[in-house]
Amino acid sequence: MMYKALTGVVLLAVLCASSPAAAQHPVVKNQPLEFTTTADPTSYTFQFSAPDEPYLVTLRENYALNDIVAGKDTDLDKARTLCTWVHNRWVHDGHVRAKKPDPLSILKDADLGHNFQCIEYSIVLSGVLTAMGMPARAVYLKTADSETRREGAGHAITEVWLRDQRKWAMLDAQWDAVPLLNNKPINVIEMQKALATDDPGLRIETASNTRAKTYFNWLSPYLYYFDTVLDNRFGVKTQPSGVMLVPVGAKFPTVFQRDTPIRRMRYTNSVTSFYPTPCKCSWATLPSKQHPGLPA
Repeated sequence: MMYKALTGVVLLAVLCASSPAAAQHPVVKNQPLEFTTTADPTSYTFQFSAPDEPYLVTLRENYALNDIVAGKDTDLDKARTLCTWVHNRWVHDGHVRAKKPDPLSILKDADLGHNFQCIEYSIVLSGVLTAMGMPARAVYLKTADSETRREGAGHAITEVWLRDQRKWAMLDAQWDAVPLLNNKPINVIEMQKALATDDPGLRIETASNTRAKTYFNWLSPYLYYFDTVLDNRFGVKTQPSGVMLVPVGAKFPTVFQRDTPIRRMRYTNSVTSFYPTPCKCSWATLPSKQHPGLPA
């Protein structure tokens, strides 16, 4: 299977080199970023696998994902449980990348004792969420100086479409962190605004020893550029094209960390275009009970 991001391809060796224990960059006080809410004239088609695709059926059955989320009633509860499960599959190592960057291959290597960086957490979590009927995607975060910084300019997280709340929510399996604002899930753009305004309602849920303040301080500098791929399917050859959400007035970056070109990327200032709804996604929208192997 191909790497599912053009930036994912070029960032695998360098994207997640910083350590959770000790940030490699100073804490910078951000300002709320400005984006437009009007959709772009040219729409983007985001593709996601249906949970009954053979690859995802294998993933779901081989790792007993139904048992892992048993008793969890909401999409958020299921997503939080799977985030913790992925977090515990290996120990973060920012200098090791997977030979085959698909969920089954990564999990197989992790079972053999291999450790990986942030992008592998985002890939595996996206896969297991999609296998459970919740469309998910890796989102790549970049610092404002990602073109000129030599290293540590990016991080990867996962966003999942919560069907019962009809919104995208951010999860970070590397840290086992699920951000909430006033007890409601938020996407990564809402996260940036909440951090920049010191919103007192911002917190995380975690089953690990992650401290919210430490996580927020570490993550904050990465929240400037946001990109994802259009083709988020599993088990098939995907098209390496993506879309990057850029703050109004900011430069469209064309290189990462000085010498890695960013190719096949579209740029937008529109949060509406960056966040698709199911009617704008190519995905089987049958209720989960109509997909064999999924809980009703």
